[in-house]
Amino acid sequence: MTIPKNEYAVFYETYISKAVQLNKGLIESLQSSLVTFFEVLAELPEEKHQFAYADGKWTIKELISHMIETERIMAYRALRVSRKDKVNLASFNENDFVANSNANAVPYIELLKEFSLVRKASIAMFKTFNDEMLTRIGTASNTKISTRALGFILTGHVLHHLGVIKERYL
Repeated sequence: MTIPKNEYAVFYETYISKAVQLNKGLIESLQSSLVTFFEVLAELPEEKHQFAYADGKWTIKELISHMIETERIMAYRALRVSRKDKVNLASFNENDFVANSNANAVPYIELLKEFSLVRKASIAMFKTFNDEMLTRIGTASNTKISTRALGFILTGHVLHHLGVIKERYL
């Protein structure tokens, strides 16, 4: 599976490449990364839930909250682009979102459940898109993006952060 470079900004290359490496279709990649999410995070010891590997870095709970928030935002963008919305969709500052998330006060299991629910909702939505809808191009953060690219970004974003967790938190 390849995604044409004109369907996304260079910034998203890291995420797209991680998703494409799975060599799966869009729905399968979304499902696969959900399984991987739980393989990495389901049995994490409680002492790791609020661990940050350095001062100023997010805790694992905050990382999960960030994945949830990004899932919602990118899925919303995909819906708008799929519907031929021509509005330039606003960017968001992930650091501000995490700082105001209250993630460390949320029970860990609830964060895991919430991510699962949000991802399953994304999968259900992407299943409704036909080929034309998936290749539609919209604008977000002043850059062109396709519905399809947004779906693969969702997969790659989760894989990216799971890699960071494995490398720096575990």
